[in-house]
Amino acid sequence: MRLLKYAATATLLATAPLAAAQQLSIATGGTGGTYYPYGGGLAELIGNHIEGADAVAEVTGASVENMGLVWRGDSDLALALADTVYQAYNGTGDFEGRQLENIRALASIYPNAVQIVTLADSDIDSLSDLEGKTVSVGAPGSGTEINAQTLLEANGITYDDLDARRLNFNETADAIRDGDIDAGFWSVGPPTSSIMNLATTRDIRLVGLTDEEIANAKKAEPVFAAYQLKAGLYEGMEEPVQSIGVPNVLAVSSEMDEEMAYQITKVLFEYTDELIAIHPAANDTTVAFSVESTPIGFHPGALRYYEEVGAEISDHQRP
Repeated sequence: MRLLKYAATATLLATAPLAAAQQLSIATGGTGGTYYPYGGGLAELIGNHIEGADAVAEVTGASVENMGLVWRGDSDLALALADTVYQAYNGTGDFEGRQLENIRALASIYPNAVQIVTLADSDIDSLSDLEGKTVSVGAPGSGTEINAQTLLEANGITYDDLDARRLNFNETADAIRDGDIDAGFWSVGPPTSSIMNLATTRDIRLVGLTDEEIANAKKAEPVFAAYQLKAGLYEGMEEPVQSIGVPNVLAVSSEMDEEMAYQITKVLFEYTDELIAIHPAANDTTVAFSVESTPIGFHPGALRYYEEVGAEISDHQRP
């Protein structure tokens, strides 16, 4: 049955009515993050498996910039955090007064997981234990800082309750290793190299969240979703750890050709193993994660694929 499935997929892709070669641009982020290699992997999938289509990953300033690129038609696809996509579609937050109504989703592809890291021999075992400690909350204005502040405040903790340091990922890892801070926040697709490198030089522990803490965070930020960091994710991590994540969305314009949107969605989920070989974040690229996490309407071409595979679509995902 598996062979028949893939044979049928190949036939459909080979006969898809995409008349002329089409060059697609994928807006990603900086070369040091997850967006760029993931986008490059997706470009390979498109070029290898959709007849008459080719794609290239473009370096950009990431989420907020990417929404404008798609809206203006300067990029065909874009990767962006779900909260940014939601704000762009609804004209709120960074997009107050400039609603981008033509933004649609093909999929939510993986989460930026909130990862709270401390040394294994510290006395920090819970979120509340951060009070009175020196904690990196992420680089100024970063997605990590926004997520950290939201999570803390939703659970009754403010920056006044701790000594907050605004450090980037590598700086945070170095400061934990050197004993300059007690703990740090990351909001990024796991596993991430800076934590992996830290775990090779120091014994670390990831701080888990309770069900109540997760519920409080979701009330404060609706795009948060519960996420379990798997055992073995980092060296010495023997048990899974409960946390939250913000989905990353693959967005397009509502003006994208329906057949193209369908083919890209199909390839994304049926050749995921090729993406995993490029970046392990693609382990979370599943239909189930996508329909559970996408905060805006799907493109009609994507909806067609989800309906074909029997996925349950929410009302807000039907524009």
